[in-house]
Amino acid sequence: MTRTSTWQQILDPSHRADPYPLYTELRKTPVVRVEDGTYVVSTYREIVSLLHDPRLSSDARNLPEVGADVAAQYEEGLPGLPPNFIRTDPPEHDRIRRLMTRNFGPPHRPGRIDGMMSDLLGIVTRLIDDFTGEDGSGTVRVDIVDDFAYPFPVTVICELLGVPREDEPRFQVMSGAVIETADPSTGGIVERQRRRAKAVADLGQYFAQLLDARHGRRGDDLLSGLLSGDSDEAPTSREGMSHEEILSNAALLLVAGHETTVNLVTNGMLTLLRHPEVLDRLRRGDEPDLAARVVEELLRYEPPVQFLSSGRNTLDDIEIAGTTIPKGSPVALVLASGSRDPGFVTDPDRFDPDREHNEHLGFGGGIHYCFGAPLARPETQIALTQLTHRLENPRLVADPPPYRASPSLRGPRHLLVEIDGVNPA
Repeated sequence: MTRTSTWQQILDPSHRADPYPLYTELRKTPVVRVEDGTYVVSTYREIVSLLHDPRLSSDARNLPEVGADVAAQYEEGLPGLPPNFIRTDPPEHDRIRRLMTRNFGPPHRPGRIDGMMSDLLGIVTRLIDDFTGEDGSGTVRVDIVDDFAYPFPVTVICELLGVPREDEPRFQVMSGAVIETADPSTGGIVERQRRRAKAVADLGQYFAQLLDARHGRRGDDLLSGLLSGDSDEAPTSREGMSHEEILSNAALLLVAGHETTVNLVTNGMLTLLRHPEVLDRLRRGDEPDLAARVVEELLRYEPPVQFLSSGRNTLDDIEIAGTTIPKGSPVALVLASGSRDPGFVTDPDRFDPDREHNEHLGFGGGIHYCFGAPLARPETQIALTQLTHRLENPRLVADPPPYRASPSLRGPRHLLVEIDGVNPA
């Protein structure tokens, strides 16, 4: 009988509800080469070291087999867009990220996120109001995913980007196709990169049509800011983004702007229902910083991004934890395992919003630290605070709930909860 490796078990959907015992097994060998040639890194200090190592590239084209296939696609005339900024290395990464930041936060737009807070609360309030209708009473069953955690960040990212909310059914399919390519169990790296290029090109075509329909009219949304090249700073033409770069990075923002937050909010509500003492504290509302501490602990304890794998590769031989990762090797960084590494975190398998030190890896690290973190944090804090304040006697219908297939972006497919009513906002 062929023995199934720990990594293969992690990729197996049957272990999606609780992969953490497998991460404990994986950490016994901090760096291990798995069946497809990928080097999997699972311990905290080694992951942090590689996140800050310029010899670890995020550009999949540096992998010989991927680079050769990209050239073949160009020869075949297949549609494609340049990689988004999280899939590039300096100096290209730094140039694009700087231009994106000019339209998203400090120092050029310091009030952009803070100015969204009342809108975030308004969206959450309306979604919870709809759980029970106008009277707000009676026992009902709601799906936290379909009725709340999905429509909330989708509405937010649509408004931020200037994308029509009614287009959601159209871009949901394309977004799902992009997400699927991050799952190593769905194919080899070359085949997945091809599928990803096609899915991103489809999203780019959607954004191109959206821009054409505006007929040059630009608003205060993020997409308009990218198109203008940020007139506040009057950048030189060399510093501006090309049309293709705008389409590629707009697709990234649309996908990343809601897929991860859906899972963070859902994982958060599931965890709170499993820890009613924390839910009760959040409901009382007498600890001003508790919501922030709950979200930080969720990012450590039940993060939506379990590992980074798509395209990370070594530009040189890297020796780490007694293992030499040869130049040109694919690398997977298991962030969720690192955040529960007992060599760095005390009592790592306990959900504890009161822990004194919490240097989690929930948003990655280094130059690719999550661009959307300043928005994801308040989104989740507001969502969980309002759910705990307003839902009367929430309880799980099934535990564990059914999970999505993806091992890298992990979260329930549905989270059914029964409630006895909804309190007024």
